[in-house]
Amino acid sequence: MTGPLLLGVRHHGPGSARAVRAALDAARPAAVLIEGPPEADALLPLAADERMRPPVALLAHAVDDPGKAAFWPLAAFSPEWVALRWALDHGAAVRFADLPATHTLAMTGDPTWGDEDDDTGDGDSGEPSADGRRRGLRVDPLAVLAETAGYDDPERWWEDAVEHRAAHTGDPLAPFAAVAEAMTALRETYGHGGNARDPVREAYMRLQLRAARKEHGDDAVAFVCGAWHVPALAEKTTVTADRALLKGLAKVRTETTWVPWTHRRLARRSGYGAGIDSPGWYGHLFAAPDRPVERWMTKVAGLLREEDHPVSSAHVIEAVRLAGTLAAMRGRPLPGLTETTDAVRAVMCDGSDVPLALIRDRLVVGDVLGEVPDGAPAVPLQRDLNRLQRTLRLRPEAAERELDLDLRKDTDAARSRLLHRLRLLGVDWGEPARARGTGTFRETWRLRWEPELHVRVAEAGVWGTTVLSAATAKAEAGAVAATALAEVTALAERCLLADLPEALPPVMRALADRAALDADVGRLALALPALARSLRYGDVRATDAAALAEVATGLALRICVGLPPACAGLDADGAAEMRGHVDTVHTAIRLLPDADEVTARWTAVLERLARRDTVPGALRGRAARLLLDDGRLAEDEAARLMGLALSPGTAPAEAAAWIEGFVGGTGGPGRDGSGGMLLVHDERLLALVDAWLTAVPAEAFTDVLPLLRRTFSAYEPGVRRTLGELVRRGPSGGGGATLTEAGAPGFGPGLDEARADGVLPLLDLLLGHRRPNDDELAGVGR
Repeated sequence: MTGPLLLGVRHHGPGSARAVRAALDAARPAAVLIEGPPEADALLPLAADERMRPPVALLAHAVDDPGKAAFWPLAAFSPEWVALRWALDHGAAVRFADLPATHTLAMTGDPTWGDEDDDTGDGDSGEPSADGRRRGLRVDPLAVLAETAGYDDPERWWEDAVEHRAAHTGDPLAPFAAVAEAMTALRETYGHGGNARDPVREAYMRLQLRAARKEHGDDAVAFVCGAWHVPALAEKTTVTADRALLKGLAKVRTETTWVPWTHRRLARRSGYGAGIDSPGWYGHLFAAPDRPVERWMTKVAGLLREEDHPVSSAHVIEAVRLAGTLAAMRGRPLPGLTETTDAVRAVMCDGSDVPLALIRDRLVVGDVLGEVPDGAPAVPLQRDLNRLQRTLRLRPEAAERELDLDLRKDTDAARSRLLHRLRLLGVDWGEPARARGTGTFRETWRLRWEPELHVRVAEAGVWGTTVLSAATAKAEAGAVAATALAEVTALAERCLLADLPEALPPVMRALADRAALDADVGRLALALPALARSLRYGDVRATDAAALAEVATGLALRICVGLPPACAGLDADGAAEMRGHVDTVHTAIRLLPDADEVTARWTAVLERLARRDTVPGALRGRAARLLLDDGRLAEDEAARLMGLALSPGTAPAEAAAWIEGFVGGTGGPGRDGSGGMLLVHDERLLALVDAWLTAVPAEAFTDVLPLLRRTFSAYEPGVRRTLGELVRRGPSGGGGATLTEAGAPGFGPGLDEARADGVLPLLDLLLGHRRPNDDELAGVGR
């Protein structure tokens, strides 16, 4: 070759990767420069480690601000990765030659450098932004070239022009000459394409290229870079001019390492501007030695079979034929992803798009997660996390999965503590999900490892060198910084779940101090549930929660004292909010251990609320309902209170509010329809509501209708239907419904006392009141 070899590529393009390999095999350069941060040069030998498995990424972060970070991802089919491995395998010098990360990270957030248009996705470097994602330029070179060629889809043009091009038997450098010519024309028209960083980066690249040529000779250097930069690197400039562009650039102290990456994060839809639409498909094209369409269809068939779809070899053969026919009809050299997808839909999926979503997720994009050897540099916290992951057999995976834990087992309890500690540190590897079953000893987590979590771990490293010490330090700092009582109670709950015994005392001191100074009943009510949940789980986790129980009891007693006066004189919105507080406190008090005194005080408070006329109707109705559910209010007394609330002297809006509070779902307005079953089984209450509703004056009916509709719409359809049937029967003399001999639709002609008596022995058996005999056991079996 004559002069340095400039290999302009598309990032993560398998066609570019194959072309780079062919060009390097032909030219045999003594030195290979690759677009990337020079700080990572010391990490290049790790790429030869057999434990290094792409996709991986170079991670650079600011030492003093780990959240300011950037990624340079590399997949097995990335041209840069192919060039790196070629140089290591052939003993060529190799190093990165892009603008150093010390400047790149310092530029982040500076509008002077155009962060809002942070690099092009295709043909450019795709320089990372602060959060490790990429943004596309105003000018997308690939899209412009595709449009010029008459294509409306850049990916389809790329496949036809590069991926489906037969193996080149002539000059292996010819493809790069063609790409350079096209990019030169684009740069003449669009300049730097809207990214103010490009001229600075390209000036640094030219300086590195000059240094390599001086060291190894003009004809012994190859530079693998985004095709967008090739015209700038070939441009004749002076060293003085390039250095002038670099003069005075801001700097930050950085650290660099390798981290695992995923195919999913290579996808453009993840926000990565230099990404591709189908990393799994491109990986297949790069790895398939021959017959890529046949091999792809076989993969698809295997996936569908795993999901119990009936797919045979005949389906595969027919799908391959159809894909080839579609490609011929559309004038394409080979079937692309569009043709294979259409063929799979028609042949294997019976025309349905539903299985295609699975294929796209698992194969077209994929859940491949790379691996990095243990020798890669890492912050101490990351090393401790890696050790815990191995010890607890919690392998990071790119695919989301559910993890069910039984906290009675030591290993599962340790896993739970680790996940809770990481969440406290802001490393959301796991997200709690609804546990299967009702036992407090069970937890369910949804786990999914994202590459950005490495940045979160680096950020959390300022709190300590181990997960335990870091979580403890952050919890202590959070207790000092918290301004609201609910924040401290939530922190106390998290400390118990994460088992942070050293952090709990300062958190409890902060909790006691804020609870003593806070007199707002609403804030106290918001704080109590977290404490009650913590005490409930404390027994399962064998944690000492005596101090927490004392604070929770004191908090509950203060609520009992302050709630009645706080409920007087509230408007409709205030009453609705306070009703939610009453529900949460009622639930929390029942979770408190050894809380007889608190329960008695709370019952007295509810009785005062239910009978005090100055309390809004919604609160009076809710208090009566809670007492009735707990068996502390007789049914006759509940009917009397409803009769008083629905008497002619009560304003219709206030009566409707009482009904909503009484028969509305527990846990707040509209949460569930349990009040409907109450009316179904107590027709006296239903008759009172029915009689009141029919007596509401016409001028007031439109005012109360939205409130009643909201209440009754929360009931299940079957409950609403049953209520309608009961109302249609009409009231009896005693306020209930009369069962006539003819019966009513959906009901029998009358009470069958013999059948009702037959239920009692089985009910005693189910409740465990007596042991069954052999005949009864046989009957249960039947």
